[in-house]
Amino acid sequence: MATALVARAFLFFAYPTRMSGDNVWIAADLWGTDAITSATPLAELAAGVHPSASALDMFIGTIPGSTCETSVIAILLGAILLLFTGIASWRVMLSVVLGGGLMGLLFNAIGANEYMQVPFYYHYLMGGFMFGAVFMATDPVTAAQTNTGKWIYGLLIGIFAVMLRVINPAYPEGMMLSILLMNCFAPLIDHCVVARNIKMRQHRALKLSKTVKS
Repeated sequence: MATALVARAFLFFAYPTRMSGDNVWIAADLWGTDAITSATPLAELAAGVHPSASALDMFIGTIPGSTCETSVIAILLGAILLLFTGIASWRVMLSVVLGGGLMGLLFNAIGANEYMQVPFYYHYLMGGFMFGAVFMATDPVTAAQTNTGKWIYGLLIGIFAVMLRVINPAYPEGMMLSILLMNCFAPLIDHCVVARNIKMRQHRALKLSKTVKS
């Protein structure tokens, strides 16, 4: 999954107009096209306009957007399957959602622009937030391995995803970059968690030995 994210990041920044600009490639010359183009909720917010789609529309998936990320219902069904089979960690999923919600509430309290004023739960419904939380952040190879590390890892992904969305209007979707960033720091998070546990055990052992001697 990390390889796919790195490839997408390269393509996005190397060919931005081809990926999401005015020159997006379609096969109209070969087979014709049966589609309607319009601004996504994230693009509308980046332009300072409240999303025209309702929360229900975004939850169901009847909105413009990239493949596989528009329907939160379908993503939640995938989450149930991943959790039932034991492939994904519920700690990572839940912590990503909590981190995004906390950051969204903080921006709601600031309320400096339209993007900060949008209800915090809209971030779950727009763009690739839920798709990333369920299918990408939970990659068992690149995610944190310790239970405590998974909470820290997921919280930071959610926080950075919403932060990038709101603060950087030139790049309305921040999930991809936040996951890649935390993939780099996941080993360090696990190292700090393990080192802390060792230190605490040594402290308890020392305290126990002093108690026995006394």
